[in-house]
Amino acid sequence: MQSGKSYAVEDLSKIFGTSRRTIFRDLKELQAIGVPYHFDSDTGGYVIDPEFFLPPVDLDLKEALSLLMLVHKVRDEIQLPFSKSAMLAALKIENNLPPNIRRYCNTALKNISATIGAQAPVQSSGGLDAVFTQLQNALTRKRKVNLRYNSLAEKKIIDVELSPYHLFYNQRAWYVLGRSSLHKSIRTFKLNRIKSMQISDKCFVGGEDFDAHEYFGRAWSMIPEGRIYNIKLQFTPKVACNVTEVKWHSTQQVTYHNDGSATIEFRVDGLGEISWWILGYGDQVRIVAPRALRKRILRMAENMIKINEKA
Repeated sequence: MQSGKSYAVEDLSKIFGTSRRTIFRDLKELQAIGVPYHFDSDTGGYVIDPEFFLPPVDLDLKEALSLLMLVHKVRDEIQLPFSKSAMLAALKIENNLPPNIRRYCNTALKNISATIGAQAPVQSSGGLDAVFTQLQNALTRKRKVNLRYNSLAEKKIIDVELSPYHLFYNQRAWYVLGRSSLHKSIRTFKLNRIKSMQISDKCFVGGEDFDAHEYFGRAWSMIPEGRIYNIKLQFTPKVACNVTEVKWHSTQQVTYHNDGSATIEFRVDGLGEISWWILGYGDQVRIVAPRALRKRILRMAENMIKINEKA
């Protein structure tokens, strides 16, 4: 309400996830302690004197804009945990910016958008915030958790006692890494496939020195297979520039050719994940090496043809 914008009771109810009755009660509390809010009949909402609360936060224009851009434009795209809390924190900061910086940021944000890509929403009770909070709590307290999990590998709902080591976001979804009692090894579980979860009274030992980067090693994305391959791909001039301007892997090396094509080399753990990436470029890429990868892609392409010929 101090941001310079006016908020109707319905707006405040939605932001805080409470009823209209609660909002009216909170407004009375503000009035009782002397907070100078008032109802703006022109906008149909409530506002607070911008000069009432804290002095402006010591942020320059770029610092303020980058922070507000992250919260207002990106938070929903990357499924930021505690998204509402992040928005409220940003509003508090925005409220206390110098008027000229606040006006600039508000104008600039109207002309900025961000699209990260398709996401996998968490369907568990309470959504991402609830699942993330429970796992973070268990991880911090070193408590095991009991999961009911929709496993694609086992093709059924499984019950797992998990010692959670690490939470991470990868491309489209959040995951938890930890030692599974069912698999007797460290496994990755996707948060949106967790059907239910309970924090156990059992503590676990280990995990303090777990390094996610070391665990993933040279995997293309997040599934190491235990064997390193020297991969060499040649992309046609049509896509070469677009492909090479992105750093796809830490081992990436690029060689440009006079005809506009480019050869990219990687040292990757496993062929599974990179195969799907290669197929995305269709007939614009040639697999130079290794032979095992070329055979794999040919087999997948042949299966695609068979499936679509039957359609």
